[in-house]
Amino acid sequence: MANTGSGSLATILFLIMFPAALHKGAAQEPVVSQNLVTDNVSVVEGEMAIISCRVKDNDDSVIQLLNPNRQTIYFRDMRPLKDARFQLVNFSDNELRVSLSNVSLSDEGRYVCQLYTDPPQEAYADITVLIPPGNPIIEARDEVLSEGNETEMTCTAMSSKPAATIRWMKGDKELPAKPKVELSYDKMYTVTSRLTFTVGKEDDGVPVVCIVDHPAVKDFQAQKYLEVQYKPEVKIVVEFPQGLTREGENLELTCQAKGKPQPQRVNWLKVDDDVPSHAVITGGDLYIENLNKSYNGTYRCVAANSVGESFDDYILYVYDTAPSTEPAAHDSRAGEGAPRTVDHAVIGGVVAVVVFAMLCLLIVLGRYFARHKGTYFTHEAKGADDAADADTAIINAEGGHTNSDEKKEYYI
Repeated sequence: MANTGSGSLATILFLIMFPAALHKGAAQEPVVSQNLVTDNVSVVEGEMAIISCRVKDNDDSVIQLLNPNRQTIYFRDMRPLKDARFQLVNFSDNELRVSLSNVSLSDEGRYVCQLYTDPPQEAYADITVLIPPGNPIIEARDEVLSEGNETEMTCTAMSSKPAATIRWMKGDKELPAKPKVELSYDKMYTVTSRLTFTVGKEDDGVPVVCIVDHPAVKDFQAQKYLEVQYKPEVKIVVEFPQGLTREGENLELTCQAKGKPQPQRVNWLKVDDDVPSHAVITGGDLYIENLNKSYNGTYRCVAANSVGESFDDYILYVYDTAPSTEPAAHDSRAGEGAPRTVDHAVIGGVVAVVVFAMLCLLIVLGRYFARHKGTYFTHEAKGADDAADADTAIINAEGGHTNSDEKKEYYI
């Protein structure tokens, strides 16, 4: 157990002053359930570390603490090492607890808790010094973006120990990225994360956040707000009338256009035709007086900016002024002002039934007349029908004239 410097000298002096401790080891007295334990320590650079050497069921054996160079820091409650940053926190038969203030990277290593038993016992406490990264630096390739374009951002966390982990968030959604870790000559880590993604108009004003995870710091992040330009969103609103458009009424449409940059002007046109000559266009408003059916068609509002062009359509159908039945009111969206179609199938069906019934009636009457054609007779010939021969028939027929008052005719 040879130590160097003042630590070795202190150990020798202690054994001279307390020979009983040496006799115990020489006598090889049994060690009953002595368990020497300690804990690893992680500490941020500049803060304080606590090293604790603990013994269960100690039999008055000596506890000492050694540094990574195996120099004695504390022998019992004495500090042979001339480093005032080490201070005794607690000393008893069961524990030696020492503090190390203002920890630096040079203090990192394996510390030894040693118990003078036979054989000696040792436990090891590894001190890890954490060095937080500098403030994260976020950079963007493009300051202003257009919808549908791809952009790239980088976030850098410099000079940390251990290496930091970087995450990206866009709004409430985490985005995948590619990290790159570099180790410098002084054993410090620099991490750069590269993010590539495509933007849409919904991303305008949304923050992109670089979050640095490191055991030495919490909530370490940087952010950048996106500026996304997009083509106009166009919507036609019917100001008047609220219901159906009828002959003689007026029509007023408003074109609402929103984009980034904001469109400076909007244009009205009629698809496949000219806008009525007396129509009044003021900015985004279209006004047509005294409607008639010749104005029917699709009216389009077009808005444009530096990113692109968009449009919305309104289909106009002018109804008669005095319809027999009031149709339901229609909405002003494009394609929904078309007239209601008369149900010609129903009318055709009724006509077909009537024609069929008349044909059936004519057929029945025709057959009836055909069966009774030339069948009427008088009583003058009634006797001839029952005669046995031609002479008798003539006599019977002639005899019938005597009853001329009873002669009757039946015909249809």
